[in-house]
Amino acid sequence: MRFRDIKKQQKKEQKKASQATFRYASYPDRIKALITDMFMIYAPILYFITYVVMGDKESFQSSTLAPLAGVLLYGLSYAFLISRFGQTPGKKAYEIKVVDDTTHENIGFFRAFIRFIAFLFSATILLGLLTPFYRKDKKALHDIIASTVEIDITDKNRI
Repeated sequence: MRFRDIKKQQKKEQKKASQATFRYASYPDRIKALITDMFMIYAPILYFITYVVMGDKESFQSSTLAPLAGVLLYGLSYAFLISRFGQTPGKKAYEIKVVDDTTHENIGFFRAFIRFIAFLFSATILLGLLTPFYRKDKKALHDIIASTVEIDITDKNRI
């Protein structure tokens, strides 16, 4: 064999080895994971801000900064969990992991926070949450912006 042919063969083998088998996470599981995260992370943050920091619900409701602080704290904790583990408690419960769309490795904190901000935007306009129904790779608008993908990590598909 010629050297050029050997190099081509090696590149093909490396490409096959780097392409791990995975499945995209189903949309219903992604929604259930989001709801679980809202109860496990966001609700305690809001409770703490409402009753410990503000004192009562009337003060919380009349404040413009308190809900913003709650969303910011939720976004920071979400970004930390995604960057550190690739999962939040809800995503772990439904065996979903957020990874880079090309390397399938965990993403950094800043990118995870940008993904969260993009999620807020796409949830606001609703169009971003409907894009998984029209794409083969099941990416929502915030996944497209952050170059991420949510994959199913059942035991047979473990990465």
